[in-house]
Amino acid sequence: MFYLYLVTTILLSLTIIIFGFIFIKRPPKNINYLYGYRTSMSMKNQDTWDFAHRYAGKVWTILGSIALFIFTPLTIILKNIKHYDYIMVILIIVQVAFVTLVIPLTERALRKTFDKEGRRK
Repeated sequence: MFYLYLVTTILLSLTIIIFGFIFIKRPPKNINYLYGYRTSMSMKNQDTWDFAHRYAGKVWTILGSIALFIFTPLTIILKNIKHYDYIMVILIIVQVAFVTLVIPLTERALRKTFDKEGRRK
């Protein structure tokens, strides 16, 4: 099970980082309902759409890096602990929570930068 947890931890972290880089370097060009950071605020206009993707990409890159450099060593260090399986499930849940943490952080940045109509403050 150790190798499964190790691979899962690394893949989750790398996935977050990769999507972060994609959102920074190649965000969806146009507002759409299929792909991208889609919230009512981010879809107000092209400016909010572009801002949200750059910001979310930066957040995901940072969170993915934190996850990679903290959770991967923990996965290795804790492998001989009695309740390793339970600890790993908790660590994986925390990593998945990192994916969703981008939403409140990006929405807060959107509200600080734009008014309710999507115009820059």
